[in-house]
Amino acid sequence: MAGRRAEGSEAPWTPSTVLVTGGAGFIGSHACVDLLDHGYEVIVVDNYSNSAQQVFARIERIAGRFVGAVYELDIRDRRALSAVFDRHSVDAVVHFAAHKAGGRSTRMPIEYYDANVGGTTALLGAMHDHGVHRLVYPSSCAVYGDAGHGPLDETTPPRPTTPYAASKWICEQILADVCHRHPEYSVLCLRYSTPAGAHPSGQLGQDPHAMPGFLMPYLAQVADGRRERLEVFGADYPTHDGTAIRDYLHVMDVVEAHRLALDRLGDEPGMRVFNLGTGEGRSVLDLVAAFSSACGRSIPYEIGPRRQGDVTELVLDSTAVRRAWGWRPTRTLADLCRDAWRFQRLSPNGYADAL
Repeated sequence: MAGRRAEGSEAPWTPSTVLVTGGAGFIGSHACVDLLDHGYEVIVVDNYSNSAQQVFARIERIAGRFVGAVYELDIRDRRALSAVFDRHSVDAVVHFAAHKAGGRSTRMPIEYYDANVGGTTALLGAMHDHGVHRLVYPSSCAVYGDAGHGPLDETTPPRPTTPYAASKWICEQILADVCHRHPEYSVLCLRYSTPAGAHPSGQLGQDPHAMPGFLMPYLAQVADGRRERLEVFGADYPTHDGTAIRDYLHVMDVVEAHRLALDRLGDEPGMRVFNLGTGEGRSVLDLVAAFSSACGRSIPYEIGPRRQGDVTELVLDSTAVRRAWGWRPTRTLADLCRDAWRFQRLSPNGYADAL
């Protein structure tokens, strides 16, 4: 596929038209805004399993541009997905579409493997059939599992503890093998820490369909009175306050890294893996305190049992990507909480609310 060049024939390859799978989801929707803001043509596929079609009006309002096309489909439907590639000259793909809640995956492992691994192989098949060989693959810090304490770099051996994490690691291995056997492929795999926050406009954020499977939207709904209290899963971890430690990364820092990755796909063939994180660990109760400060309200909580598959600490070392691309997170934990609270205040019922 022919990408665009910034200035003259010697400038690096960059994509013109990007297919975003899962583009209506939390990270995918923010990525669409960022890509539109930077001049890309964006095509989206999503089955709305945990997202809402109303998000596209908000994306277009923020970006001042329309998404090129949106298709409601499951990426495991190879025929429907191939039809999208038939209609559009896609230069590269960003593959967000996946089931993502680690705790939930322990109760429905087959569904997670089918969606995440099956979806990825179906996408690869459609890409291969249409001569599209450039992919940004959003992986997860979860692949490291209980690998150890302190910031983990890319040399840390993966030890996934949930079907969700295992599905991401399996997909990484599939992609590495495809790149090994087909040298025309270029894949950038981004293992990022816990994404949270919202677009600073307050128009985009996390809008789960049911009980939130992630801490930040759960916190926001408790602060807004939609839920009575937060359940903290375990307070007997070997940490400073007994609760699990994670590396919370603002969603806008996450999507900016994906855009940088797209522009780096032309650098060299093969698969490369980079961590995205702040390098700073925060406990669940640290995040509760930070969010309470942002919203000016106390957050009632109760201690519950640990969830199956949860680990004590996951914090990432992002030195490699900083040296390679100059990427580093620029938003603070206070920014993350303030933006998440702004979205909750403006859209207490999520995207069902009209703005």
